[in-house]
Amino acid sequence: MTPLRAPLARYAERLHRAAGDTHHVASPLGAWLLLALTGPAATGETRAALAEALDVDPDDAAAEARALLAAPHPMVAAATALWERAPAAELAAWRAALPASTERGPLPDQAALDAWARERTGGLIDRFPVDLAPDTLLLLASALATRVSWADPFDTAPGTELGAGSAWSGRLSRVLRTPPSGHRCWVAATDRAGDVAVHAVPAQTGDDGAGMLVVSVAAAPEVPAADVLAAAQELASAAALIPDSTPDRRSLYDLPLDETPLWTVREEPIQTYAADARLERATAVLPCWSARSRHDLTAPGFGFDAAARAFGELLGLTGPGFDAAQSAVARFGRYGFEAAAVTGSFTVTSAPPERVARIAELRFGHPYAVVAVTTDPAGGPWHALPVYSAWVADPEELPADDAG
Repeated sequence: MTPLRAPLARYAERLHRAAGDTHHVASPLGAWLLLALTGPAATGETRAALAEALDVDPDDAAAEARALLAAPHPMVAAATALWERAPAAELAAWRAALPASTERGPLPDQAALDAWARERTGGLIDRFPVDLAPDTLLLLASALATRVSWADPFDTAPGTELGAGSAWSGRLSRVLRTPPSGHRCWVAATDRAGDVAVHAVPAQTGDDGAGMLVVSVAAAPEVPAADVLAAAQELASAAALIPDSTPDRRSLYDLPLDETPLWTVREEPIQTYAADARLERATAVLPCWSARSRHDLTAPGFGFDAAARAFGELLGLTGPGFDAAQSAVARFGRYGFEAAAVTGSFTVTSAPPERVARIAELRFGHPYAVVAVTTDPAGGPWHALPVYSAWVADPEELPADDAG
């Protein structure tokens, strides 16, 4: 496990808790990266406040950020930038320690900032998340963007397969169904959210084997969003660490033959040569969704107030004003996934014998969590790192062009 997963999970919990149970998407990594770059500028009590927000020593956080930005993941376009009204000599040492890839230059106007956001996210985000003020001295920004195709696209199913108890089943005429192979579906036991339904779909990998895994996690309807998102963060990273794994999986034989809001467990005869007497199979149905969000990062728990103080102390400013926000967007569909975030501070032979198997159909028919994690078979700093996360509370109809 890289040092980043635990700090990122805790930062993500703060960010998502602030967003609540509304339909939203975010990139905790995008905000954390930007905050980490400011760390070496801080001293004394301000440095301690930054360490608390980052949940790691600021110098270590900056080193981790530099490592990620020095070798971006093939499926995540990553960029950072620093713009200054006039380069201050007091910031020279901090500025020199920024990643070599960080863009630098004079403070642009708002139209240029918006153009930067569009270009660095492939058009997914068309406006920079913070507005320039006449007295803005410097602006630090990060951008992360992803467009991937599933290795094995979804099949489709009637919306009614989300279950009679789902409010969405009456809204949606078509939803997504897992294909015969390539996706992982299981029931997991978690500390924070109890038993949950889990679906993991991998993107097509590059020539180097690097990929992305998008994990959806649904708990009982009464479980708070923050707890489901926290469980999803843990399950997503664990599922990405070991290929084809199903972390914390519960045997379907330990569940009653019953129908619940989360799944139906039944037994049926199948034909197989498998020697295992306890055959298990799981499928899933879930909706398409997209989200567009803006997150205010000025609250103390996000650390950007401390970052502003650090720059103020270096520049001799008392109580410097600041702004910090993130714009994020994501879309999950039959054939792939795309997401971006801009943060600104300031996957036959002859008939075999017949046996009985226990079958589960998992249903994502009420609000649930989604976490997208990167994978790297070489075990680099991006391996099993959560990049985007979302709370899905407002699903969408399957586009007509995808229904065939």
